[in-house]
Amino acid sequence: MSLKSRGAALLMEMGTGKSLTSIAITGALSQAGSIQRVLIVAPLSILGVWEEEFQKFAAFPYALAVLSGSSTKKLDTLRHMNGTALQVVVVNYESAWRLEKALTTWHPDLIIADEGHKIKTHNIAASKAMHRMGAKASYRLLLTGTVITNKAIDVFSQYKFLNPAIYGNSFYAFRNRYFDMVGYGNHTPVLKKSMEGELTEKLHSISYRATKAECLDLPETTDVIRQIELEPAALRIYRGLVKESYAELAGGEVTATNILTRLLRLSQLTGGFLGNDETAAVEQVSAAKLSALEDILDGAVAEGKKLVIIARFIPEIKAICKLLEKRGLGYSCITGEVKDRNEQVARFQKEPEVMAFVGQIATAGLGITLTAASTMVFYSLDYSMSNFEQTKARIHRVGQRMPCTYLYLVARGTVDEKVLAALESKADLARTLVDDYRSGRNPFAA
Repeated sequence: MSLKSRGAALLMEMGTGKSLTSIAITGALSQAGSIQRVLIVAPLSILGVWEEEFQKFAAFPYALAVLSGSSTKKLDTLRHMNGTALQVVVVNYESAWRLEKALTTWHPDLIIADEGHKIKTHNIAASKAMHRMGAKASYRLLLTGTVITNKAIDVFSQYKFLNPAIYGNSFYAFRNRYFDMVGYGNHTPVLKKSMEGELTEKLHSISYRATKAECLDLPETTDVIRQIELEPAALRIYRGLVKESYAELAGGEVTATNILTRLLRLSQLTGGFLGNDETAAVEQVSAAKLSALEDILDGAVAEGKKLVIIARFIPEIKAICKLLEKRGLGYSCITGEVKDRNEQVARFQKEPEVMAFVGQIATAGLGITLTAASTMVFYSLDYSMSNFEQTKARIHRVGQRMPCTYLYLVARGTVDEKVLAALESKADLARTLVDDYRSGRNPFAA
């Protein structure tokens, strides 16, 4: 693959191969004498993956440093990255914009934006910093399997980093050219039918897409929905919250944010837990999903198969871990609070007694391989299409030889059904719920 348009390219690869391809490109450019310094910007949770991948696949001289610790330590590490071999610096998005001045002064020749959809919002600090730094680098790569999550407008910021000549520098000029603004307050961008061809042609002008089916011989996947019946008491609480949430909407501004905020409590309840407004404590109001999960665990243990369990909320994860401990089953766990991610993954992958992996969907969906299991249970889901697709890819990737099964625990007659349906159809959940309300329907009702 050649880098076009002043060294800019987008790699859209589903679930595997992005880092390997990037390292190959990096090595070719280095051997040609075209680059000396490489900056890799990635989510915090997968910085260590780049170090491991370079050790495995880089067949050329290099020195690599992951910027971590205090700002002073990061700056000191960066100052010492000036040797004769190819210099590679890996940093997370938050630190990249905070250290923008120092990183710019370091003069990276190649900037790689890993999981580049993280800069899909054009006006946040991280995106702006990447735009500015990208403009000064000779070569730029953006890696993602989800360049468009829910809205085609997501492409602008990512391409502004890659090459502003594709869609321009002005977000508003881009939006006006390609989108109609519709919905309440004209806040929802809808791609103009007449412009679909042009937007797509430009999108592919500097992109390379490789799907799993094209580059890997991976096994089949199966989706199974397990309908869960909430207990009568929990269902009464749930229905009360539905009425309360709908009434609250009628008394204020109806926005996607307001609707999703209220949807949050309903989603928490279907998982079995609800915060007490008076005491700020979290109370367990249902054990329906835990009971269903216990049955699934029984089957997995009987067959000697490992299991990946994904949940959204910390109280759910704590309850799941407590259940595993009660059953005497070894497990690994990754949430936003866990620091030893690599150790947790290694234990699950290599140790026979570690039968389960428990992960928080917002933090365990990137940069890890969980192919020791071929079954993944979604105890609960968030609303992010990116999180959903990335998390599913943890078991369906290189090294997996068994057919993969995804089990969804869905509380019947609740918002669980709407969330899963939106993710499966790649619909914008927030916009759908706002439209429901505008049409006179209760967006929280099944």
